[in-house]
Amino acid sequence: MVEPDLIQDSLPHNNYTDSDLGSNFKKLRITDNVRELQTVLRDKTTSRGDFIFYADRLIRLVVEEGLNQLPYRHCDVTTPTGHTYEGLSYQRGNCGVSIMRSGEAMEQGLRDCCRSIRIGKILIQKDEDTREAKVVYAKLPPDIDQRKVLLMYPIMNSGNTVIKAVQVLKDHYVKEDNIILLNLFVTPQAAKALVKRFPNMKVLTSEVHPVTPNHFGMKYFGTD
Repeated sequence: MVEPDLIQDSLPHNNYTDSDLGSNFKKLRITDNVRELQTVLRDKTTSRGDFIFYADRLIRLVVEEGLNQLPYRHCDVTTPTGHTYEGLSYQRGNCGVSIMRSGEAMEQGLRDCCRSIRIGKILIQKDEDTREAKVVYAKLPPDIDQRKVLLMYPIMNSGNTVIKAVQVLKDHYVKEDNIILLNLFVTPQAAKALVKRFPNMKVLTSEVHPVTPNHFGMKYFGTD
């Protein structure tokens, strides 16, 4: 089941440049490789096997760039030849949180890069009576307020699902500037809504485009 954002954004679809989104909004550098991945994921003729393969590749690129946003510390190690190498090591205290279900597609990419990282989950659904987004389930590390959080959600149309999830994190005392959103495709209006609501949160995506591949979750999990 695909999970496009649950409430349509009321902001007008104005044209604006990436610079309007502020310094905390970041896009992958668009190479021919990245553009091919985006193309295959948008192509309706792509088989499910190829879709998963190419999606995992794009997810890995976004995750790797997300890790670049985490704090490091200087670390000296001794090489097998006895020399000292001045390197870097992650500071402790990072975790991932996926917004179910489509966000779970990004979990393995994070685990492939950080084998022991803890991953929480948030489930947001539309209330059948009120038609409003509501939090159904949230399982987070008990010390999440002390951690940097990599929040994962691949497709954003309005941004409202992510806004709701970020509010859950803030309700658990996570600082806004400790949240890094990992995303694959986002509409301009969703991007603008997020940076307006949470200007201190980092947002990382591969593409800002008026049309997002909303079939992503169904295709990835085989429910189409």
